[in-house]
Amino acid sequence: MHSPRHPLKMLAGQTAVYGMGTIVPRLLNYLLLTPFYTRVFQQGEYGMVTELYAYVAFLMVLLTYGMETSFFRFADSSKGEGTENKVYTTALTALLFTSGFFILLMGLFYRDVAGWIEYSANPEYIILFSLIVGIDAFAALPFARLRQQNRALRFASIKVVNVLVNIGFNLFFLVVCPRWLAAHPEGWLSGIYDPGFGVGYAFLANLIATLVTFLLLIPDFTGLRWAFDISLLKKMLRYALPLLIVGLAGMVNEVSDKLLLKHLLPNPDTALAQLGVYGANYKLAVLMTLFIQMFRYAAEPFFFSQARELKARETYALVMKYFILFGWLIFLGVMLFLDVVKFFIGPDFRDGLHIVPIVLLANLFLGVFYNLSVWYKLNDLTRYGALLAVLGSLITLGMLFTLIPLIGYRGAAWAHFACYGTMMVLSYFWGKKHYPIPYDLRGIGFYSLLALGIYALSEALPVPGLIMPVMVNGVLLIGFAGVVWIREKKGFL
Repeated sequence: MHSPRHPLKMLAGQTAVYGMGTIVPRLLNYLLLTPFYTRVFQQGEYGMVTELYAYVAFLMVLLTYGMETSFFRFADSSKGEGTENKVYTTALTALLFTSGFFILLMGLFYRDVAGWIEYSANPEYIILFSLIVGIDAFAALPFARLRQQNRALRFASIKVVNVLVNIGFNLFFLVVCPRWLAAHPEGWLSGIYDPGFGVGYAFLANLIATLVTFLLLIPDFTGLRWAFDISLLKKMLRYALPLLIVGLAGMVNEVSDKLLLKHLLPNPDTALAQLGVYGANYKLAVLMTLFIQMFRYAAEPFFFSQARELKARETYALVMKYFILFGWLIFLGVMLFLDVVKFFIGPDFRDGLHIVPIVLLANLFLGVFYNLSVWYKLNDLTRYGALLAVLGSLITLGMLFTLIPLIGYRGAAWAHFACYGTMMVLSYFWGKKHYPIPYDLRGIGFYSLLALGIYALSEALPVPGLIMPVMVNGVLLIGFAGVVWIREKKGFL
């Protein structure tokens, strides 16, 4: 009988490779584009970037409507739902239809949509984003199949190319072209490059990267035996519907702050600028967000594959503990060195640094919730996941409308904290009833108190200068890692 350590090492390996496709590209985005944007754009312009990409996140959930997880569930041959090829092509046909219809609809009514979201001066942004969202939604299933087939390297390489193309064209449009035009005002570029398009070139660069990604995925469509089974699609949609509700409610939790801030802040003249500050500081929690995302990519198929093992529940418990350990390491790594991390955003955006620990903890809660969600996904109880997500969205909206007018964007950060914390706690107790897992609560509690204690000690220590705090905090971080290693080294080896 295999020890849980063997599947854990497999999960760790898959997480690391998926990290190449998620954390490395998004780190490149963060390390290059966030500092770049917060220096070439004004606060209000970056507020536009923050707001429009919040719409993208919401629409991506709507247009994929749970089909990725449904594909994992029905492609499992042990369920007797048909071949993996039939499941895949049925779902792919559905996504092709819905994505194409969305692009057509937005193309017909883009000016009306621009007016509804207060972008009448730039309706062309709607065209750009509809193409980005439509193509990305369709491509989500080929990426899911790469995960299902454990082709993590191909998954990662395509994701990396996407980001490199995006970064390259951002630099071309926002640095090279303006400088060339300034040096050659009557040159060939003057006829095709419009400096007034401004922030729109960031969106155009994204669209070009999306098209390149789609071209790279085309070889994965060759050799498919296309089959469309309407009865199978109905089953997949019934399974996915609660997941869609989970996803939409999750997006309410995740992006409603960026969509509502400019409407709820008391001073409309500075609201878009405040949104830009909030969005930039929210990005400082990117390491936690990326860790959660790359873990989810590897963990979802892993959880399903382990479900039939005798010691599956013990494996899930170990996964949870190690996930939380790495989460606390990320929290301390960011907060103990915030005086260094802050230089990744422009000086005009650093007034919002006080929200960073709140956002980090909120995202850690979200990651724990994703771990806990194994109980309702494995038992086809996705309606409970939908209920938790809807409850979380009600908490989020209630706190946003209450706190933002009172304390500004700090209220949005606390809304995330309360939402994800509540979802985490409720999911744990409901999971104990439907699919009990022997989580090491004592060990998790010990490491959580230790991490918070180290952070509190770092904040309380009156260490002067710039170098000495970094050295002292480095010792504190090594101390936490040392305690973890001493207590858990048998599990890591």
